[in-house]
Amino acid sequence: MKPSDDRQPSPAAGRHESEEERADRRWGDLLQELRVAQTGVQILFGFLLTVVFQQRFTTLSATDRHIYVATVVLGAATTGALVGPVAMHRLLTGRRLKPETVVLASRLTLLGLCLLLCTMASSLLLVLRVAVHDPAAAWLVGALVAWFVLCWIVLPLWARRRNERHENDQHHERHQHDDHHDR
Repeated sequence: MKPSDDRQPSPAAGRHESEEERADRRWGDLLQELRVAQTGVQILFGFLLTVVFQQRFTTLSATDRHIYVATVVLGAATTGALVGPVAMHRLLTGRRLKPETVVLASRLTLLGLCLLLCTMASSLLLVLRVAVHDPAAAWLVGALVAWFVLCWIVLPLWARRRNERHENDQHHERHQHDDHHDR
């Protein structure tokens, strides 16, 4: 492939790619992420839809039924948010909107992951309330939500901030080196 004149280094990756090439690469990355998330959501949501048809469902307390309904609604919203980027891509393909599509799809994916966290917390709360019949169920769910937040949000943001500091240090060192040679 012949390099074009419109190729610019990507600010974050230092790659030489056009805006369209960068959008194509980012779209491919996003699709891979969505495949992982969608599989888990589809399994969880499918399971949730069958619970209401189990004999034991009628023995649930009113609170547990409310938690179940909230969980199903959250599961449906999660599915919508995580399938949304695929529908968006299908409807916008060929309209020369790939960079904008990637940005919108990324935002929808982040929303879907937040909804997934809520769906999982709600699912765990329901299952653990029924399984252990103990107020400790809420504490267990709280601990698991903290774990998910650590894995899904805190660690990636920490890595991003660490990388930004490293890049800033390198940039500062280069300028000091350049200033020293200019004298």
